[in-house]
Amino acid sequence: MDLHDKRIVITGGAGFVGSHLTDRLVADNEVVVADDFRNSQRDWVHGDATVVEGDLTDGETVTEAITPETDIVFHFAADKNAARDDIEQYRVNNELTETVVERMHAVGVENIAFTSSSVVYGEAPRPTPEDFAPLEPISIYGASKLGEEGLLSVFAHSHGFTVWNFRFANIVGPRLQLGSVIPDFIQKLEESPDELEILGDGRQEKSYLHIDDCVDAMCHVVEHADAPVNTYNLGTRTTTSVTTIADIVADEMGLDPEYTFTGGDRGWTGDVPRMRLSIEKLSALGWEPDESSDDAVRRCVQELLAE
Repeated sequence: MDLHDKRIVITGGAGFVGSHLTDRLVADNEVVVADDFRNSQRDWVHGDATVVEGDLTDGETVTEAITPETDIVFHFAADKNAARDDIEQYRVNNELTETVVERMHAVGVENIAFTSSSVVYGEAPRPTPEDFAPLEPISIYGASKLGEEGLLSVFAHSHGFTVWNFRFANIVGPRLQLGSVIPDFIQKLEESPDELEILGDGRQEKSYLHIDDCVDAMCHVVEHADAPVNTYNLGTRTTTSVTTIADIVADEMGLDPEYTFTGGDRGWTGDVPRMRLSIEKLSALGWEPDESSDDAVRRCVQELLAE
């Protein structure tokens, strides 16, 4: 699908990933950002985008945002609060997607790109390909994303939708908020420059992808993949440990803190301690990331410190 001269709705478009995608698409398209601004910032929304403010589980909000003239919906809106690992997060995320696809179906909009997550795989062998099974998520957030993928599959195979599912690695860059390891470390070191508490044992190791690469990969997949359901991992071929992230943050801040560890092999209940996605399918479609995981982390630290 060509992403030019289209009417594009981005749910959660004032958030971290959504606002960067809006910046990318607004020059050549009519972009509508639908967001309630509870976990995002209005000043991140490009001035040329149209804003629809409201709860996306509310029928009036989705009716205003998704019209028959809409060509594609990028569905990014989600409850991402990792600290709230309860069934409510599952309910909210699935209700968001249900409301969006029901409105799309009602007005004949059949293209949807969905931000899923690597956590749908649970604790899987690495590198993890898209056809790995069984999918056994260990967090409520992962379970909600898997449930939403299932609903989108039904609308693709039974109602003529074209679906692009993006299973993200850890995405980093400007506007990344607290609750993610890099801004958390920066805040901790600003408050206590001589010491840094690290959750778990510091050996947790994951793939980090810069937001610029993430947005570029999403657009590439939408423009080049056209099956009813197109599921792609977005990540890098390399990983970075939590302790290495701490080293990079300390180095960029000119500090030499003493590390303490809370212990255990993961940072919190539901945390997947090690993750590296296979990106062979993405590579076969003609796309590769520009930066390694370590380079993406260092660039993000520099950008957040500049902010």
